[in-house]
Amino acid sequence: MNRRKFLGAAGAATASSLFGISVPGRAQSADDFPTKNLRILVTASPGGSADKLARTIGQKLDAKWGTRTIVENQPGGGGSIATNTVAKAKPDGYTLLLGSDGLSIDAIQQSRPLPYDPRKDFTGVIKAVVNPLLIMVRPNLGVADFQEYLAYLKANEGKTSIALSGAKNSHQHLAIELLSQLTGVKINVIPSLGGGPAMLDVIGGHIDAQIITLAAATENIRAGKLKGLAVTTPFRSKALPDIPTLQEAGIKDYAFQSWQGLVAPAGTPEAVIQKIYSEVAGILQEPENKNALEDLGFIVAASSPAELNQTIADDSKLYAEVARKAGLTL
Repeated sequence: MNRRKFLGAAGAATASSLFGISVPGRAQSADDFPTKNLRILVTASPGGSADKLARTIGQKLDAKWGTRTIVENQPGGGGSIATNTVAKAKPDGYTLLLGSDGLSIDAIQQSRPLPYDPRKDFTGVIKAVVNPLLIMVRPNLGVADFQEYLAYLKANEGKTSIALSGAKNSHQHLAIELLSQLTGVKINVIPSLGGGPAMLDVIGGHIDAQIITLAAATENIRAGKLKGLAVTTPFRSKALPDIPTLQEAGIKDYAFQSWQGLVAPAGTPEAVIQKIYSEVAGILQEPENKNALEDLGFIVAASSPAELNQTIADDSKLYAEVARKAGLTL
């Protein structure tokens, strides 16, 4: 499976229009924005990569704008609680969602009615970072690398589980289902309220393994509390360069990548969207901030609103195909 390439602004704009989450075209001055505090809602518990990124962005914006950005963690409901809050917020740029691949899953899910329409109720602001997913285990599991872990799974099929840093049918779940499809091994998954709580279960020995965004696990891997086996991207992470890719570990053509960034309620003025995008992109690209984020395990993207809308549309197609083959009802 080849990774999707970023498209140019024109192509991305066309795709975002087809997907239904385009940036409004009406002009409005953003010279005075912001005049009050911002809110960034996060769909996961404190301690995960999304929380870290939201707080980094908020602190840097505050330093530039002289405001206070309030980061609110609203886990649960497969991310729908925080997402619905933003969908129903006034479209003025003051309430943002630290969004992720979950928006693409919402767009194709079939199991429950959502109080919002991910195709119509949001518009992209910036794809801030991309993030490898990491497969890791408790150090005393007795496996030295991914191939040994795979052998362990085959020998204990149906008896061992891997924790997700999110809900069932989440991005991490689909990543595991793709791995099952390519290896022929059924892997049981355990959903959680977030990366932090799930990681504590693995560290405590209650669960054997976990798949999580690499940035959320970097500190515990370096401290030896967890053992990283492989990353899901076709390239290694600068933060943990000794951990191989799944392709290097023998799973040919495997490639799966997470993203995190800001989205706003549909109808937010284009001038405000562009101002937030420009400020956050500048923050992410400052060498000090970029190096700090990459040291955590992120890969800075700083992609435009149109490119983010394109990513959401493309990911929906990919996830739908993986789910179809896995027999999942999203």
